[in-house]
Amino acid sequence: MDQLWIVLNHLQSLVGPGITLMYPLYASVRAIESPSSVDDEQWLAYWILYSFLTLTEMVAEPVLNWFPMWYHVKVAFMAWLVLPQFRGPPSSTRGSSGSRSAIHAHVNPIHT
Repeated sequence: MDQLWIVLNHLQSLVGPGITLMYPLYASVRAIESPSSVDDEQWLAYWILYSFLTLTEMVAEPVLNWFPMWYHVKVAFMAWLVLPQFRGPPSSTRGSSGSRSAIHAHVNPIHT
């Protein structure tokens, strides 16, 4: 039983980066090379959310260490954003300008 736990623990350390980094990098390159801009926007939204989550996680690390399931919840959320079966958050696939206007509201004041 202890060996099974060790294997699952090591498998977790491979699945997390695979879902959050390796596949998104591959899909982002394919999106850039495709003629459509819809997939470019979807992967840009993913990288923005990933960066925000990573920065938030760094700041809130002392608090998040109290939640033993945090890593699993994070990987499940990132899988929802990444895997083609789920097609990411609804706003990124519908093409609505709601998420775009929310981002512009925060980014434009910084650049002007």
